[in-house]
Amino acid sequence: MASFHDISTGTGVLIGSNNNEETNNNTEQVDESNLKRKCIDYHTCAIMDVSNRLFKSRRPNDAYYSQPHSSSLRLQQLPTSYLPNHINSLAFLTHMAHVTRAKNSSPVVSLSWTPGGRRLLTGNQEGEFTLWDGLTFSFELILAAHDTSFRSMAWSHNQNYLLTSDAAGNIKYWSPSIAPVQSIDAHGGNAIHELSFSPSDTKFVSCGDDSTVRVWDWAERREERVLEGHGWDVKSVAWHPRSSVICSGSKDNLVKLWDPRSGSNLSTLYGHKNSVSKVAWNDNGNWLLTGSRDQLVKVYDIRAMKELCSLKGHHKEVTSIAWHPLYESVFASGGMDGTLIFWNIGPKGNEEPGARIPFAHDMAIWDMKWHPAGHLLATGSNDRQTKFWARNRLGSHDGLEEEEEDDELIKDEIELGNHVGIVIGRRGATIIAMQRSTGTKMFVDQVRRVLQIEGTAKQIEVVKKRVNALLDRVNEGAGMTATSTMMNTSASSAGGGYYGPAR
Repeated sequence: MASFHDISTGTGVLIGSNNNEETNNNTEQVDESNLKRKCIDYHTCAIMDVSNRLFKSRRPNDAYYSQPHSSSLRLQQLPTSYLPNHINSLAFLTHMAHVTRAKNSSPVVSLSWTPGGRRLLTGNQEGEFTLWDGLTFSFELILAAHDTSFRSMAWSHNQNYLLTSDAAGNIKYWSPSIAPVQSIDAHGGNAIHELSFSPSDTKFVSCGDDSTVRVWDWAERREERVLEGHGWDVKSVAWHPRSSVICSGSKDNLVKLWDPRSGSNLSTLYGHKNSVSKVAWNDNGNWLLTGSRDQLVKVYDIRAMKELCSLKGHHKEVTSIAWHPLYESVFASGGMDGTLIFWNIGPKGNEEPGARIPFAHDMAIWDMKWHPAGHLLATGSNDRQTKFWARNRLGSHDGLEEEEEDDELIKDEIELGNHVGIVIGRRGATIIAMQRSTGTKMFVDQVRRVLQIEGTAKQIEVVKKRVNALLDRVNEGAGMTATSTMMNTSASSAGGGYYGPAR
């Protein structure tokens, strides 16, 4: 087995050979698609980092910076190799390395890398674990874990145990080999949206639709304290990486800070104007990241209890956020419309998106997790797909907004048929969001049942792809409904015309 890799993106091809090929010339040729598969081979980069570690200089003038030329491909390394003289744009992973979708799949609600990052674990709406190889992205295992939909999963800091929760208020303990250890019923049977371990791993915290945040003892598997103060469902919770402080975000538009020892509310942040969907601590312990349904991402400095910045880039609800594991000021966020955005804040950053992928997924991005080495980002979506994002080739402009100077505006139309209302959306929400994200002007002619578009050729191509995908999903759902209706009709006819309950 030989391994060929591309260091610029980490993309490689594994090629297997038959030892008897030279001796038996009459054998049938094996399909090449079965012998080649893409992978993210980071082992060569890791070996280069170890070999150069003794000679690495910490002076900025001696740091090597990648150049947009093919001669720099073999010198590309892992993100950790560029510390402390790193460039934050190296963390903008805009190249889609692979797309996975399990057979008979359902929406991917939660995901997490296993300790060491060798595999990716995903949880879907059917309550099933799916295990994917983190190198070749191949399917490895599917396991029934919960009776209802997954909500979250969290590894302990010592990486000895995994916690998962579901929509029925059940918390389960798992060993690193994905073997069940213990089960707890909590939050009165309400959905548990997120779990988080304390820095010492002796406690963990959960939040749910019963408007409470609960602190648990890990070893004794008992509830220690109930934190009450939110007026609606609590959607997200996170324990401070080094202190006894818990942060929670709720549908009541509030972000609260708690003392888990006394159960008191330390502070309340009123920055958002709609439901707070996600909260996350930076590893430095000073910055708090929040995402909301008001389409804003906010960063707070808890040392001064003030807002550092309010980031505008999403055109729909922010559904997922994640800090980069190595670069302090870099994080990624996902939206309800499938948009993936990379940000860089801090002294050398700004409040504009560093890179944007408008249609990373066809539907909402429910969860995202960085690989521990920082060279991969995994995203799970309501479109039933899990995608792996890697660093782009040197010199590529994917994810960056290009200035279109000479492109003239043109007009085009898309026939909508009976799906005019689907494209318009409730109170025009769908078409307004599409206009914002693509920069085009749209008008629906309800008499002719067509969508009129004005924009550049590239913009119109993107709109057509988006609208056609939406109509395909609608037609697919209509086909399934018609089939179900025909089956019910035939069953009723076979029953002699009796439509009441079973006799």
